[in-house]
Amino acid sequence: MTRMRSLLFILSLAGALFAAPAMADMNTSAEHAVLMDGGTGQILWAKDGFTPTPPASMSKLMTLELLFQRLKDGRVKLTDTFPVSQRAWSTQGSKMFVKLGDNISAENLIQGVIVDSGNDACIVIAQGLGGTVDGFVQMMNERAKELGLKQSHFVNPDGLPDPPGQLMSVADLAKLARHIIVTYPQYYHYFSEKQFAWSGITQPNRNTVLTKLQGADGLKTGYTDASGYGIVASAVQDGHRLILVLNGLRYPDLDKDAPVKKDWIAEQRRGEEAARVLAMAFREFRSYELFKPNQIAGTAQVWGGAQKTVPVTTGKALNVTMQVDSRAKMKVSLHYYGPLEAPIKQGQQVGTLNVSAPDFPGLMVPLYATQSVPRAGIFGRMMMGIGALFSGHHAQ
Repeated sequence: MTRMRSLLFILSLAGALFAAPAMADMNTSAEHAVLMDGGTGQILWAKDGFTPTPPASMSKLMTLELLFQRLKDGRVKLTDTFPVSQRAWSTQGSKMFVKLGDNISAENLIQGVIVDSGNDACIVIAQGLGGTVDGFVQMMNERAKELGLKQSHFVNPDGLPDPPGQLMSVADLAKLARHIIVTYPQYYHYFSEKQFAWSGITQPNRNTVLTKLQGADGLKTGYTDASGYGIVASAVQDGHRLILVLNGLRYPDLDKDAPVKKDWIAEQRRGEEAARVLAMAFREFRSYELFKPNQIAGTAQVWGGAQKTVPVTTGKALNVTMQVDSRAKMKVSLHYYGPLEAPIKQGQQVGTLNVSAPDFPGLMVPLYATQSVPRAGIFGRMMMGIGALFSGHHAQ
């Protein structure tokens, strides 16, 4: 019978100490948080990061994704215009201040959604692409499934609390943000625009991280009473991109202030908190190369094959990002159900490589056979069977 085998080995670390230094505190007052490596998509740190919660206007990233998708494949051009309906014009909350009967270009609508967080602009996009808002919401949910956003459900294109039921985890928001950055680089520059004017009204970008952290270039903020203050922020320093999502920031001490003053102060605090966490992350996290492309990661035992073992590899280069102080206790283990039963094809997944370390969420990557292993001949299998009888083991 097959048994799970786990080969554990610790990568040699030059200068590693027997006792790792005290870890930097990556905590935040946000109820939900995720830090993601923008290059690999690896989650580096999380605080209740996989619980679906109201995302407020951060869910507008999905509305933008559907528009970007159609721009990229040519179904829509930046100069194409969409009409403003009564429903769009009368939508409440944050506004681009569209005018009833206007026809607005896709490019201006992108700016209105990103910079102004325009709920009205979202309705214009939804009706333009989906025919109806309900039709567009269905498109959002179908696209979320395609992108693997498993903790997301959409009921509107703007993130307003009515109707209720709009939910996304901060992990899904980070995944969506990275998808947008990687898939639509030609449109990503809109997220770093600091202001936008429409209908004679100039509004600043609510993402104040853009002015508080070197290399910050996106993405989106959100607020409702239910969600608290949230932000999807990203920045690049020394060629390394990090993505941070915070949600559930609450400032009860501001409740006494007038709404406009409260919102301005809260936006500054939200930006300062995101900038603080990102700045610490850029200091504390490093990317470490574990394996080069197609480098042998270990060997797995084989039953009934022309050879007793097969080398395994991660295939692609494997780099792991973690806190500097975690590296001293990093462990890398090879797991497979073994011995593997021949025949084995080259490139066949035969196990996983697990990376663990203190204050590290863990990482699991597939392992593949580097070569084919045919079944042994009749005589060879007879000898293996006799050996198994004497050793008390057998395979099935």
